Amino acid sequence: MKVVTSEEMRLLESRAADAGVSAESLMESAGLAVARSVARRLDGVRSKRIVVLVGPGNNGGDGMVAARYLADWGAVVTLYMTTARRREDKYEECRERRCRVVEASEDLECWQLESYLSLADLVLDAVLGIGAHPGLDPILRAIFESVGQMRMQPQRPLFAALDLPTGLDADTGECDEACFPADMTLALGAPKVGLLQFPGAGHAGEIETLHIGLPQGVDAGLPLDLMDTALSRSLLPPRHADGHKGSFGSVLVVGGHRRYVGAPVLASSSAYRVGAGLVSLAAPESVSRIAAARLLEQVHVPLAETPDGGVAGESAGIAREALNEASAAVVGPGLGTGESSAAFLRSLVLTEPAVHTPLVLDADALNILANIYGWPSMLSAPAVLTPHPGEMGRLLGRAAYEVQEDRKGAAAASAELWGQVVVLKGAHTVVAAPDGRIALSPFANPALATAGSGDVLAGVIGGLLAQGMDRYEAAVAGVYLHGAAAERWRASNGSSGMLASDLLTLLPRVTEDTRSR
Repeated sequence: MKVVTSEEMRLLESRAADAGVSAESLMESAGLAVARSVARRLDGVRSKRIVVLVGPGNNGGDGMVAARYLADWGAVVTLYMTTARRREDKYEECRERRCRVVEASEDLECWQLESYLSLADLVLDAVLGIGAHPGLDPILRAIFESVGQMRMQPQRPLFAALDLPTGLDADTGECDEACFPADMTLALGAPKVGLLQFPGAGHAGEIETLHIGLPQGVDAGLPLDLMDTALSRSLLPPRHADGHKGSFGSVLVVGGHRRYVGAPVLASSSAYRVGAGLVSLAAPESVSRIAAARLLEQVHVPLAETPDGGVAGESAGIAREALNEASAAVVGPGLGTGESSAAFLRSLVLTEPAVHTPLVLDADALNILANIYGWPSMLSAPAVLTPHPGEMGRLLGRAAYEVQEDRKGAAAASAELWGQVVVLKGAHTVVAAPDGRIALSPFANPALATAGSGDVLAGVIGGLLAQGMDRYEAAVAGVYLHGAAAERWRASNGSSGMLASDLLTLLPRVTEDTRSR
C-alpha cells in the first residue's frame, strides 16, 4: 500500500479517470465504504444518532453519500452544514431521506451543534479532507472548538474523520489547535503522509484505509510504501520443510560491556526468534560468561577486555575472523563509546581489507561513527544503520528536533548520502534505501519506549539479513514484525510496562501470522 501526498492523491484520481472511473463513481464508492465502516464500528446503525459535519467540496460530498446510506439503513442523521457552498445533488438526496439539516450560518453560538453532539453516537468530520491546512477560519474554528469540548466529556460520541481530520495538513502533519480530534480516520484510497507524521498523527486516531474503486496499478511509480502485512508477507523468506540451521544463515552479534550485558543478549535472542539458524556473540570475556547463562543456544567468541569491562581494541582481529564467516552481523549493542571501543570498531569495519558481510550498525556503533570524519567513505560493507533521532542528529551534525521536523526527508537524504539503508527509529519508523525506496511504519506505540527495544529490532533485522534478504527488505520486514509484536503486547497489557524481552516470545507467532495471512 502506498502513502500519498495531496498532490499524489489527485494524480491517482486523474489516472482513475483516464482508466474510465469517474469522480462521481469514486465518490459513490467512498461514501458507501465510509458508511459500511461506521456501521461496523457501531455494531449496526438502526436508530443510532449520527452527526455529519459537511464541508463545501468533495470531502463534504463523500460525507453526504455516506449519510444517505446510513439513513437508508435506519440511522437518525443530522447534517451540520458548515458553509453555504455544498454539493447540491448530494444534499438533495439526503433531504429526500429526511436527514435533519442545521446551517452553521444560523447557529452562530454553536448551541444547536452542541445539543446534537451531546446526543450523538458518532460524529463524522467531512469538512475539508486533503484541502485542510492549519489556520482554520473563525467559523470553522468555533465549530471545532465545540467539537473538542464535547470530546472531553465522559459520555461522548465516537469521533471519525473522513480521509483527514479537518485542520490537519495532508503533506506535513502540521495541525491547527482546533483540529478535529479523531478516534479514527477513514483514509480514502490511500493513507496520507500527514496521518503518519506528528503532531498530526496524534489527532488521527486509528487509521483505516478504505478501498474506493481506484483501478489496480494506478499507484505505480509512487515512492512511499506503508509497511503493512501484505508488503511484509511478500518480503519474508520461505521456510522450506527440508531446511536445516545452515539453510537459514548465521548471525554474529558484536557488542557488550560490563555495564551493558543485556543489549547483545537481546539482539542475539531476537535474531534466533525470527528464524536465523545460528547466532554467535563476540563480546568481552566477562560479558560472554554472563550471556552464556542467559542464552544457551548461542556460540561465544570471547574478546579481550579493558579494566573497565569494555572490549579491547586489539581483539578486533578475532572478531573480524568471526565476522567474515557469518551471513550477517549486528554491531554495536552495549558496545560502549570509550577509546578502546572506538579503536575496536574502526579496526573491525572501517579498515582494509574490505568487509563484505552485511551489517546492522546500531546504538554505540553509530555514536562512535559520528565522531569519525569521513566514515561513510571508509565503510566498505553493505550496512543497515538504525539510529534513533538523537543518534541521527549526531551523525548529521544536527539537533534531534531538526531531524524530527522532517523524518522522511532526513532518512531519505542520509541513505542517499551514505549509500546505506537507514532505519530512523521512533513513532512511525522510516526506512530509506540509497536507490530512493522508502517506507513508513504504521505503528506509533509508546510501549516501545523502553530500554532494549532497539537492541531487539537490530537483532530482528540481522536475523532476516542472515536468511538472504536484501538490506532494505530486511529492514522493512524487521521494523514491521517488531512493531506488530509490540502492538500485540499492547492489546493485552496497555501502553506502558513492556520489557524489551517481552517481544521475544511474540516474534515467532507474529512472523508466522504475517507469512500465512
